[in-house]
Amino acid sequence: MSEPLFIVSQEDWSLHRKGYQDQMRHQEKVKEAIKKNLSDLISEENIILSDGKQIVKIPIRSMEEHRFRYNYNKGKHVGQGDGKSQVGDVIGREPAGKQGGKGQGAGDQPGADYYEAEVPVEEVENILFSEMELPRLQQKEESEIVTRDIRFTDVRKKGLMGNIDKKRTLLETLKRNALRGKKGFGPISDNDLRFKTWEETVIPHSNAVVIAMMDTSGSMGVFEKYVARSFFFWMTRFLRTKYDKVEIVFIAHHTEAKEVSEEQFFSKGESGGTICSSAYRKALQIIDERYSPHKYNIYPFHFSDGDNLTSDNEKCIKLVRQLMECSNLFGYGEVNQYNRHSTLMTAYKNLKDPKFMHYVIREKAQVYDALKHFFEKKPEGAVV
Repeated sequence: MSEPLFIVSQEDWSLHRKGYQDQMRHQEKVKEAIKKNLSDLISEENIILSDGKQIVKIPIRSMEEHRFRYNYNKGKHVGQGDGKSQVGDVIGREPAGKQGGKGQGAGDQPGADYYEAEVPVEEVENILFSEMELPRLQQKEESEIVTRDIRFTDVRKKGLMGNIDKKRTLLETLKRNALRGKKGFGPISDNDLRFKTWEETVIPHSNAVVIAMMDTSGSMGVFEKYVARSFFFWMTRFLRTKYDKVEIVFIAHHTEAKEVSEEQFFSKGESGGTICSSAYRKALQIIDERYSPHKYNIYPFHFSDGDNLTSDNEKCIKLVRQLMECSNLFGYGEVNQYNRHSTLMTAYKNLKDPKFMHYVIREKAQVYDALKHFFEKKPEGAVV
């Protein structure tokens, strides 16, 4: 009986895992593209007017495969010097290359290749909402709402490159080299890679109610209403995604204010004059009847174009102060596309209470900045 033959192969099997590595690179590129285009994505009309289950397209720079290529742009060089040149001496420089850019007019330089990747709205939400939280949450008499948070709890050998644990990866490299009698870090192999993994944890909080007030008067044009609805659309999805039992109250107003359904709030068209104090009175009435400050964290948010009846401004300041006494925070957003004079913002500049927050939006992309401003996530351990 002949002895079996054995073949020892030194083939680099890491090359056969190219598909997995490319998949990880693609996912990282998608995340990077979402973050880069977030301010434009969340102001897209087809998302705001949909049921939130849309597919959005984001531009992603194409990833070229590594390969040897001849550089046709490289210039020819002639040896020069007196024979005393050392390695590393600069004896000449290539002229700066021209690259394709942006601007008006036709150009003759090639640009970077981009392709559009289809991404579900949920992925956009995950990145946006990870930067947001209800501010100044306090412990109340009854705890009902819970918030879902991401905690890194384990380390594994597989994962996204964005979650790589650099310290543990370097430690594994040192261990492997030490076992082989080598000093230093040396090359990092795929077996050395360590990734942080996360799990969703549920954190109980006290009850909370968010009161959304929107100006629907005749001075609110198409742009103003669209921006206000965009803000409240993402605010509503954020609250319902991250907090299980938070309540949302919708108030629409012109010269009079009334509580409306969510559907009416996002589709109702109105006209007439503007008396913002009517919305604040309605909010105080609802708080008094249904939401005791001893049991609820209260967050009133008001969006307007700032064009209020001048004689009503003093009443507004008085009522806003009353709202702040029973609220964790009062947020005022103003849509002012052309930087015109605002009677309401002029009056609110006298409010110096830390509970009063405001933001002026001049273009659609600033809806993202307004969301981050009002719902900024504080680092763990930060004192609010």
